Amino acid sequence: MVQGFVSKIYKQFIRLAFNITIIVLIIGLFVGIFRTISELGLTFTEATVRLGFKELVTNVLSLIVVLELIRAFIDFFEHERFRVDILLEVLIAFVIREFMLHLFEGKLSGMDVFFWSFGIVSLIGARAVSFFYRAPKA
Repeated sequence: MVQGFVSKIYKQFIRLAFNITIIVLIIGLFVGIFRTISELGLTFTEATVRLGFKELVTNVLSLIVVLELIRAFIDFFEHERFRVDILLEVLIAFVIREFMLHLFEGKLSGMDVFFWSFGIVSLIGARAVSFFYRAPKA
């Protein structure tokens, strides 16, 4: 009896926490979209086009990661659990973002590119495997 009551309170608290998180992520997404659009002019006004373009790519890639996070949280509400394939997609988006940022900064050597690419391909392989071992829909 007490366990059921505590469990119900816990579930309500988790739902509230996830709702607040989704709202914060959506607000962050709108702020990111607004800043990306407003900074589009930097592509033309920066000392070099490369600096402005780097900022634009950074902002767009960050927005993609935030979109994937929102999708993961919304998927949690639909299925009442986190799905590994969705979390792997978020991780893949984040790793590709970081790879692109390092690539634009010119910090990568040939072996670094190989290892980053190997890591990305490994994550994509894990995503493919998770697709085949997905739990059946209820």
